Amino acid sequence: MRRILLLTAAALGLTLPTPGVAAPVAPNPPATGRALLLVPLKLTKIDDLDFGTLVPSGSLGAVTINPSTGARTTIGGVTGLASDVGRRGYFATAGSPNQLVVVSVSQPGALTSVAGDTIPVLALTLDGASVRTIDPTTRNFFFGVGGILLIGANQPEGVYTATFDVTASYL
Repeated sequence: MRRILLLTAAALGLTLPTPGVAAPVAPNPPATGRALLLVPLKLTKIDDLDFGTLVPSGSLGAVTINPSTGARTTIGGVTGLASDVGRRGYFATAGSPNQLVVVSVSQPGALTSVAGDTIPVLALTLDGASVRTIDPTTRNFFFGVGGILLIGANQPEGVYTATFDVTASYL
């Protein structure tokens, strides 16, 4: 009986898996390295964003500049003068053809007059998607920036200004 147990144990030991060593294999085809160099992006301001001349009233109102067309609209207690309709901000970006570029705009909280009065900026908007492709022929693209201002009831007169940042970077 003892001999049968030893033979059985020996037979089990032969069937247990043993770790194998794989032979190294080279990739087919061989791996390569690559680098794509792009020209630095150039961002140029063509026009500042301008909401034009406005006349407030005793009621709250808002003014909008369309980022695609530059058209101005007013609602509520604000009237836009036809002699100064304002315009969208307009920018050009140049760089390497067919590359994707991310465009962004930082929004100031308000426009401020010299007297310290403020007009809230509700939004600054781009004229389309924030990701653009550089034209393969002209090596550039153009985009507009519009926005919405909230004009207070009896808003004090003055020239109101603020700065905002526009950035463009390769994706």
